[in-house]
Amino acid sequence: MEDSLIDEKDEISFEDLGLDETVLAAIEKKGFKTPSPIQVLAIPRLLNGDANIIAKARTGTGKTAAFGLPIVQNVCTESDHVRALVLEPTRELAIQTCTELQSFTSGKFPRVTVLYGGASYSTQIKELKRGAEIVVGTPGRIKDHIERGTLKLDKIDYFILDEGDEMLDMGFVDDIKSIFASANSQSRILLFSATMPKPILQIAEEFMGEYDICEEEGFVEEPLLIEQKYWVVSEPDKIEALVRLVDISPDFYGLVFTMTKNDADMVSRLLDERGYEAAALHGDIPQGQREKILARFRSKKTRILVATDVAARGIDITGLSHVVNYSLPFDGATYIHRIGRTGRAGTSGIAVTFVRPEERRKLEYLRNAVRRAAKGEMTQEEIPEIDDVLNSKRLRILGDIKEKLGLAKPDSDINSESEVSDEIVPLEQDATADAPAKEESAPQPIDAGEFYNRMADELCQDADPKQVLAGVLKITFGQSLDKSHYGRIASNRSRANPNQKRIYVQLGRRDGFNARSIASYFSDLLHIPGRMVDQIDVSQNFSLVSLPSSNAIRALELSKSRKDMPHMHLDSKEENNFTGRSRSDRSPRGQDRGRRGGFERDRYSVAKREGRENRGGEKASRSSAFKNEHGRTRVHTSTNRSGASAYKKSNRHSEEY
Repeated sequence: MEDSLIDEKDEISFEDLGLDETVLAAIEKKGFKTPSPIQVLAIPRLLNGDANIIAKARTGTGKTAAFGLPIVQNVCTESDHVRALVLEPTRELAIQTCTELQSFTSGKFPRVTVLYGGASYSTQIKELKRGAEIVVGTPGRIKDHIERGTLKLDKIDYFILDEGDEMLDMGFVDDIKSIFASANSQSRILLFSATMPKPILQIAEEFMGEYDICEEEGFVEEPLLIEQKYWVVSEPDKIEALVRLVDISPDFYGLVFTMTKNDADMVSRLLDERGYEAAALHGDIPQGQREKILARFRSKKTRILVATDVAARGIDITGLSHVVNYSLPFDGATYIHRIGRTGRAGTSGIAVTFVRPEERRKLEYLRNAVRRAAKGEMTQEEIPEIDDVLNSKRLRILGDIKEKLGLAKPDSDINSESEVSDEIVPLEQDATADAPAKEESAPQPIDAGEFYNRMADELCQDADPKQVLAGVLKITFGQSLDKSHYGRIASNRSRANPNQKRIYVQLGRRDGFNARSIASYFSDLLHIPGRMVDQIDVSQNFSLVSLPSSNAIRALELSKSRKDMPHMHLDSKEENNFTGRSRSDRSPRGQDRGRRGGFERDRYSVAKREGRENRGGEKASRSSAFKNEHGRTRVHTSTNRSGASAYKKSNRHSEEY
């Protein structure tokens, strides 16, 4: 059965949906005013009847409250077993959903706990033993607890599968089926998904039996009117990139999202120190202060609001020009939530995401999620150069002054493509007294009044009026239009130096390397100063470095010819578009393909696979030796380690990096 959306003209309130006073009090405390369409459709059906439900709900439509409010109301007493299970695709979403469900409760019950990978098993087991009516978790960790016998689902009343399409995309189908098999077959199953692909419907047919479908009638998903860009920038350079973005934008008015409260405070403070009207908003801000911050932001007295995802919930401010992801969102849903703050009500907006070089794999996952959910595409854009930013500011300032003085021509804008010299262009001189009469539409200069005319006479008494005006402009705008206002961005160095090549090397943090030891490694290998090893980005399994072209070619040749060398190859921004390489791209499986991309196949990834296959059996060991420029020989032995782990840092150069 498919439900239609209740007439928008009807005044629907949360009281009309059948929620009790306790839950309504929690709703009022959270500041919810009116239910969303999916809440109007889902909540009454969960409070009454026993039908299974598939809800097609877009990101940001209040899905958590749609299933959370009725479940909290129905599971409001102490129980000796778990009564509701909520599956989420990522640990971050699991934590977020758990926090949201806890906020719906005002008493001791229901108790909500969260289970996800990476956290302590013992702590989670203790929480389960204390008792929990609602469990939120990721498929892998839930399955582990079921197999350990620390979580039993044979008596649950509700089985909620949230973000079903993302769950399938991440490869959790088998885990989900395994968990379904362990759960109470009589429990109500609620499946929330932004789209309805065939695998979702197959799961429904296999486990749900009869079900109702809830979705907004007549809704057609359209592309968001948001221009989505990403800038590749290292962590220390992000604040400089943000400043350039603000200054090159015609009228910046936006939200800057960070992952933590400390980051929000830090970014806000750094912006304030550089003369920008910015404020931070996060969970530690008292409610009274929060309201004042939002009031200033709505009135545009503050034009930059730095916020965490949790603090930004409920903010409904129109007219935002930008959303900036200062930190890369942990999943597609969070990204869509964030960028949806701009481009509303048929207006356009811009979303800019800062991506660290080592986050390129995560970026590719995010881009795939964006294609599905937002019907859009994230495109890479270069960080603006200082000269471009200054030229944009000069044009804007000049246009603003002309407009305020009444010197701007009507129905015309300053040509944003034109170049403005290093000195501000002087204002046009007034027409002479015997000039022809101006047309009615001609601009009328502002009458400054006797006081200011007298000041102008005194300033120009013994000086050239043009020079006086230029001096006044410099005093007023000189600091903000000076190149010293901006710093250097490391990610721009490679573009400024065409004599460098960027190479991939299979040495990472798991092998004990950091930026300094990578510099020492290439210094030893190529007999060059460590400072010549530039733009070092170290990830878990590999690193990217920029070297002078001749040295880069030499390193690649050594990697090809010597068996005791880690794999290296050229890294091209044009080829990978900062989307990263899959494991199969770097180390082809199956038959030996000989040369690949001009270089030998990755011997070390092969060794890594062999090491995994030998787990539990005889431990493999390997030793390698190489010499530095002083003729010393270093021998490294690794036990059951693979890949580049044989190349641990040792007594390196003391060359300063």
